[in-house]
Order: sequence, then structure tokens, then C-alpha cells
Amino acid sequence: MVQTDRQVRLTILSFAMGAFAIGITEFAAMGLLPYYAADLGVSEPQAGHAVSAYAIGVVIGAPVLAVLGSYLPRKLLLILLMIYFAVTNIFTALASGLDSMVISRALAGLPHGAFLGIAMLLAAEMSPPGKKAAGVASVLMGLTVANIVGVPAAGAIGQYFGWRWCFVLVAVIAMGCAAMMARVAPRDTQDGPAVSPLRELSALASRAMWLALGVGAIGFGAVFAVYSYFSAALIDNGAPEWSIPLALSLFGVGATAGNYVAGRLANWSQFGGTLVLLLGMVATTLLYAAVMGNWVAMSLAVMALGLTAGIVIPIQMRLMEVAGNGKTLASALNHAAFNAGNAIGPWLSGLGLAAGYGWYITGLAGAVLALGGIVMLGFAWIDSRPRRGHAIPAQ
Repeated sequence: MVQTDRQVRLTILSFAMGAFAIGITEFAAMGLLPYYAADLGVSEPQAGHAVSAYAIGVVIGAPVLAVLGSYLPRKLLLILLMIYFAVTNIFTALASGLDSMVISRALAGLPHGAFLGIAMLLAAEMSPPGKKAAGVASVLMGLTVANIVGVPAAGAIGQYFGWRWCFVLVAVIAMGCAAMMARVAPRDTQDGPAVSPLRELSALASRAMWLALGVGAIGFGAVFAVYSYFSAALIDNGAPEWSIPLALSLFGVGATAGNYVAGRLANWSQFGGTLVLLLGMVATTLLYAAVMGNWVAMSLAVMALGLTAGIVIPIQMRLMEVAGNGKTLASALNHAAFNAGNAIGPWLSGLGLAAGYGWYITGLAGAVLALGGIVMLGFAWIDSRPRRGHAIPAQ
């Protein structure tokens, strides 16, 4: 189907709207952690299980829905994923205890990776040559804007009206996204052979794909190791309540700027850009640990950490090159990998907190994970080097 520039822009905007809803529910759940912990009568480390449950849902749902969904037109699949996402966020709003909260968060996480992965892939396909990374970045802009506007707004709603209304807001936005995609997205944006489960599963044979996913799973855990407990750390270190939404928005400001930078870095070098961002994670998580106790400095350090969050872009571009005929599955697995980091980061920080260490341990845990990502990136780079008798792989 021939697409006009306006249709392409509106379609990518609808994808970004879905990413906006996903960003609110993922990051606001961390920012609201002290409030639903108190309401449900559990400790903050216990409440962190809801954050990890969402991430586990993403890890499970991304590959399963990407493969099973290959039977459906991708436009229809994206619409159904958003409708399901809306319903499960309503379940979260109705949670009566920690168990139901954890289950509803796991269910809400199932469509996350498949939606973002397919939306980013379609955005790249719809973008002209040389601007595919920009198309991916445009979808992810929904996530970063969510951190500037949506998450602080949701945090304010949680403070003044109750944390449950945050998830009602997410459901409303998700339904709006589904309606917009139904109206503006073209029926078919796919070129080449028809998608099938077997074709998608062929990506699993790519060692380069698994190494790239490992970089995201380990390295990006650094961000979540800090961010998951950021609100609680601010409150415990004397930050006034009015400052919490502002501090959360600073992370979004950093992530939005970092999204633009990461797109440029991805065009320069997928491996080099990823390394730069991982080194930034090491530096900023250590800085966060060093300034613990000064809530203003902590907020600025987290804003700097947000600059590195665009690491998903160079990894996404790498996956699109090495996944062969399984690009949809690989793109979905990209978000599964990053949400594996979402589970690993809070878990590692939680271990340190439960052992009696101070809030600074979350920064040190983040630095360890970022260094682990650099090690994994080294293995991926070595694997990409040309071997005698083999063609030079794409970089």
C-alpha cells in the first residue's frame, strides 16, 4: 500500500502514543512504589516484587506473542495488544493485596515487548533509507516523554487522589492509542515474504542476536537498579513530597535528550554507540551512590543516568541486521531483554537493601550491571569480527 508522508507521521505518532502509555505504567509503578506499599501493608522491598513481575511478564510475553501473533496482520495485532494492555491496567487499579497486584502487573507486562518491538520495526520499515534509526527513536520518544510528563503527572495523581488512578489513566490512553491506530495505520506495511511462526523462529539460531540481547539484559539493569528505588530513596533522604514528581521528570528530560543522542550514535556505530552509553551508565550510577544524602544532587545524577537510556536504539539496529527473517521476534526480544534488566536491577538492589546497606547500594549495583553489559558487548564485538573463509558481517 502506498503511504503518504502524513499517514506515516500519524502512524508513528500512534505507535509513540502506545509507548507513552507503556512508559507511564512501567516507570510510574516504580515512582508510586512507596504509596502502594503503604496502602497494601507491605515493605518497600516486597512492593518491588510488583516491578519485577511486570518485567517478567514482558520477558515471557514478548517472544510468545510475537510468534503467535505472526498469524495476524500486524496492524490488527498492535490494536489487540493495546486493548489487552488497557484491560490489565484496570486489573492493577483494582488490586486488593500484594498477590493480586503482582499477578496483574505480570499480566500487564505481556504485550509490552511485542507492541514496542513490532511498532519499532514498522517505524523503521516506513522510514526512508538513512532515517530508520530516527523512526525507531520516534517511537521510543513516547517512552521518554512519558517520563517527563506522564510519570510525574501520574505520581501527582497518586499522591493526591490515590495510586490506583494512575493505572486508570494508562488504560484510557491505551484505548485512545488503539482507536488512533485503527484509523490511521495502513493495512499492510510489510514487504517481502509473508510472516510465519517458523520464519520468525529462525532468528533463534543467530548467535549474534543472543549476544546483542545479553548486552541489553545485563547492562540496562543498571538503570532499573537505581530508578526502581529512586522515589523511596529521595523520601528517606529528606526530599519534600512536592519534589518527587519534579525529580522523576528530570529523568525523563535526560532520557529524551539521550534518545536523540543515541539515534546519532547508532548511525555512527552500533558497537561504539552502545559502549559510550554503557560507560555513561557506569559513571552516573557511581555518581548517584557518591551523592547519596543530598536529594538535589541525587536528582541531577538520575537525570544524567537518563541520558544513557537510549541504548535500546543501537541494539535495536544491530538486531535488525543480524536476525535474518526473524526481525519481528528479534525486535520483541529486544524489549524482553531490557525488561530482564528491569527484573535483575531491582532484585540486585533489593538484596543489598535487605542486607542492611544504605540506599547508596542501588548505585553500586547499577555500576556492576553496567560493567557486566560492557563485558557482554566485548563478546558480541569479538563474535562480529570477520573470520577466514567467512563473509564480513554487518556492523
